[in-house]
Amino acid sequence: MLELLISGKTGARLAAGLEWNARHRRRASVFLVAHDNRSPRPRSTGIPRPLPAGRWQAHWRQAIRDPAELLAGLGLDAADLGVSAQALAQFPLRVPRGFAARMRRGDPADPLLRQVLPVDAEMRVVPGFSFDAVGDGAAKTATGVIQKYRGRALLVATGSCAINCRYCFRRHFDYAGENAARGGWEAALAAIAADPTIDEVILSGGDPLSLATAKLAELTTALAAIPHIRRLRIHSRLPVVLPERVDDELVQWLAGLPWPLAFVIHANHANEFDAGVDAALARLRGAGAQLLNQAVLLRGVNDDLDALAALSERSFAAGVLPYYLHQLDRVQGVAHFEVDDARALELHAALRARLSGYLVPKLVREIAGDSGKRPLHAG
Repeated sequence: MLELLISGKTGARLAAGLEWNARHRRRASVFLVAHDNRSPRPRSTGIPRPLPAGRWQAHWRQAIRDPAELLAGLGLDAADLGVSAQALAQFPLRVPRGFAARMRRGDPADPLLRQVLPVDAEMRVVPGFSFDAVGDGAAKTATGVIQKYRGRALLVATGSCAINCRYCFRRHFDYAGENAARGGWEAALAAIAADPTIDEVILSGGDPLSLATAKLAELTTALAAIPHIRRLRIHSRLPVVLPERVDDELVQWLAGLPWPLAFVIHANHANEFDAGVDAALARLRGAGAQLLNQAVLLRGVNDDLDALAALSERSFAAGVLPYYLHQLDRVQGVAHFEVDDARALELHAALRARLSGYLVPKLVREIAGDSGKRPLHAG
């Protein structure tokens, strides 16, 4: 049962953290520049300039962690939005300032804000929602290694993320105990080397790009010594939420990998793209990565035909092929984001009728024990 009690000095401190005051407003105005994202942005042209080298760690450290600061910069009131000190304590806020700058000022329903703001609804215990919705625990084969599907092994490379998405299916995951980086990757590498049926390794987390590039290179050098690995896949939200991470060192590492590379980004709404994201994605493509996008269908964020169509079109304009549209993984704390299957199928059918086939992602659900993602079909 999900239960969290906050009292005494701890509760007072958390409550105080949500109060509005002039200090928060002044501080927010230094870093947060809100834009109107309603109008389509022009597509960038030409060869993108490299993003500032050596700066991504500074952007990471400057992420917004206080809901009051975030909302002050957007001209919104925490009390009106049901901001929850309990949800914040359970799963902290983290929002890069560049991502916050893409939110619409004065709009409490902004689709980017809804993805990151801790609210009261997260603390409801809802039947059918669990702490391990997709069976990660049962699929563990070694520390940090999850193997659900034949031929593929997923490495939980780190528990760190540049942004904490409130719908995250691993928000209750034991990252401290199940991090493949612990022990210098030894157990993870041994498990993969011992199974010759594994020909694809998936770097996940957390977010693997939250690791230093030198650490990632250490891992891939060790993986390159395993002869039956033929492909590498990286799942990362950083090129979207913190595009500064795609620096020269990262690009050089990617370009030097010995395998074909699939790079799966994660964007749920067209407004998540801007010129900086476009430039980062162009650099990934230049390093030889095949770019795919997987999104999650989220109530109040993208459960609308126009929003889904715009996401596919904007992704493709940035050189990213729509790949998956996931039904929500039913982890405790995320029920308020759920879209029922009937509505999901209706939206997907409408999307197929509107867009070219290559712009329509597969509508899928992950079910523990299945041999692959399960497509959703009418009837």
